[in-house]
Amino acid sequence: MLLKTFGWSFAITALGLVAAVFYGGWEAFGLVAILAVLEISLSFDNAVVNAGILKKMNAFWQKIFLTVGVLIAVFGMRLVFPVVIVAVTAKMGPIEAVDLALNNKDRYQELVTDAHPAIAAFGGMFLLMIFLDFIFEDRDIQWLRWIERPLAKLGKVDMLSVCIALIVLLITSFTFATHAHQHGGGHVDKAQTVLIAGIAGLITYMIVGGLSGFFEDRLEAEEEREHEAEEEAERTGKKKSAVVLAGQAAFFMFLYLEVLDASFSFDGVIGAFAITNDIVLMALGLGIGAMYVRSLTVYLVRQGTLDDYVYLEHGAHYAIGALAVILMVTIQHEINEVITGLVGVVLIAWSFWSSVRRNQRLAAAEGKAGTDEKAEVSSAV
Repeated sequence: MLLKTFGWSFAITALGLVAAVFYGGWEAFGLVAILAVLEISLSFDNAVVNAGILKKMNAFWQKIFLTVGVLIAVFGMRLVFPVVIVAVTAKMGPIEAVDLALNNKDRYQELVTDAHPAIAAFGGMFLLMIFLDFIFEDRDIQWLRWIERPLAKLGKVDMLSVCIALIVLLITSFTFATHAHQHGGGHVDKAQTVLIAGIAGLITYMIVGGLSGFFEDRLEAEEEREHEAEEEAERTGKKKSAVVLAGQAAFFMFLYLEVLDASFSFDGVIGAFAITNDIVLMALGLGIGAMYVRSLTVYLVRQGTLDDYVYLEHGAHYAIGALAVILMVTIQHEINEVITGLVGVVLIAWSFWSSVRRNQRLAAAEGKAGTDEKAEVSSAV
């Protein structure tokens, strides 16, 4: 089971590390390994959240996620995306941007770093909306009840998450503009860029999430009617297949997963420049990490880990909220990538530990109930 799920990840790791040695020697080997670990640590919470969505898909779409999705994640986000950033911000063609990335790495890194405020605003708003929609929803299972219970009540107010996200964006852009003005006004124009990028992130979330939810609801409604109509459909010989509907629902959930992965990748891509500005090594290292994130997602789904450890999804969403805040803060202030990675790991580990303790309490209660029942039977006899 483990080899079947992680087989491709192991193979890509071996090929990537060998390619790194041929490309730049053992130093490149070490940089690629570090980048892979960085990506996995920063994106572990991504795997947990992805698993919550992927478990609703069938085996076919899980396979698509591991194949086509990987191509999009590795070549799209980890290779093409940084080049596109440079092309857009520096107003140059993509071919010229690729040439810059390969032959003038220092200038390339400078341009990507210059684009960070817009990247952070877009990704931060997208992730913040995911967290807010989760935390404002009333759930049967609550992890940190002292927080989640009152917030669930507040969540009954329509569009509250959107209002809060927009307030955060306005405060961030206003603070950024004020800070820039006080220091000579060199980046005042970027406050507008931050505002526009944040709104774009919000719109992206609403469109992709809305379409995914719409088709998911239709799929659930169709499945409820399917059992009732099955006998009549078989009798007439004109059974209407739900494959098309399932395909639509799965496609938009797949699209949602890809946009979610893109948002999670922002901090990894930007953080990678702290380690190397070589686009080839960056693609190799982050690509290896992306493979493990996807394999881990499928592993969590097939093992039923989310069902056994019910607080994992909560911990992942809290990590998403923390990452959203960190991204917004990095618009003005630099935060060490180790801190960013540790925040997510700590929250995930805490939720896992809480889930284990919950399972132990439930097992103990069941054992006690069984002992009491046996005692009652014995006394009755």
